[in-house]
Amino acid sequence: MNIIIVGRRHGESRNIKLTSTVKHLLLGLLFALPMAMGAAGYWLAERLSGDMALAPDAAKAWERDLVEQREELQALRHSAEQEMAALTVRLAEIQSRVMRIDAVGERLVDSAGLPTDEFDFGVAPSVGGPIAAPESNYQVPEISNAIQQLADRITSREQQLDILDDLFAAQKLSEDTFVAGRPITKGWMSSRYGYRADPFTGRSAWHAGVDFAGKDGSDIVAVAAGVVTYSGPRYGYGNLVEVNHGNGYKTRYAHCKEIKVSVGDIVRKSDVIALMGSTGRSTGPHVHFEVFKNGRSVDPAAYIHRRPR
Repeated sequence: MNIIIVGRRHGESRNIKLTSTVKHLLLGLLFALPMAMGAAGYWLAERLSGDMALAPDAAKAWERDLVEQREELQALRHSAEQEMAALTVRLAEIQSRVMRIDAVGERLVDSAGLPTDEFDFGVAPSVGGPIAAPESNYQVPEISNAIQQLADRITSREQQLDILDDLFAAQKLSEDTFVAGRPITKGWMSSRYGYRADPFTGRSAWHAGVDFAGKDGSDIVAVAAGVVTYSGPRYGYGNLVEVNHGNGYKTRYAHCKEIKVSVGDIVRKSDVIALMGSTGRSTGPHVHFEVFKNGRSVDPAAYIHRRPR
């Protein structure tokens, strides 16, 4: 097979002779080129049609995601609003409690006559400390700061009230153990402390207490708080009750008709410890009352007319 090529210049021509192998290769290319172009066009059309079909589905998926995110955001916002409302209510409750604690504290200080500058419930507790570098840029919400301040204030008030409670307890204990008053609720003094004529012999004899006469079976009361250290019969005393009040004080109640307490019992001031009678060396219903200070007998009259603290 010969191919003639004619040039543009001077009309020259060139003759090219093709071998059989080259001839078959060219014929194959001429037949394959249209088929390749058709296949490429078909593949391109399929891709374009597929992308056009996927586009609406992707848009719908994105829209669903946006809707879900909006719903989650609204739920979080609603939850935050509810928590904020609950914190606000809680803050109001704590504030009212602080006001009541302050009012009680002020009344206690006034009633006890304590120095107001030492227990001032109207002043916020003093705080302080060195400046510390912030760990992060996070800012605590104002309501959380307010709750923390109230918590600190309550802690300070509780400490002050604990101190007041201890002071009142000590003051109450001192008042209760203060030996003062009569050992009876009804009756009269029938014999004094010191030398007197013995009611059985008529001779002068030492009387280590005072006698209170009254109705048989009437109440005998403790003149101060303490612990019962003796309860039972004793020679000359009849049925006897002995109470230790601490601070070196001890009292005795003799000739009882009936004893109402036992050894080890804790009695308070004005508690009924026995009933008046005439047991032992006695001429009639009365209570023989003795007071001891640091182991020595003293005149009970000084304590009978003693004014409470």
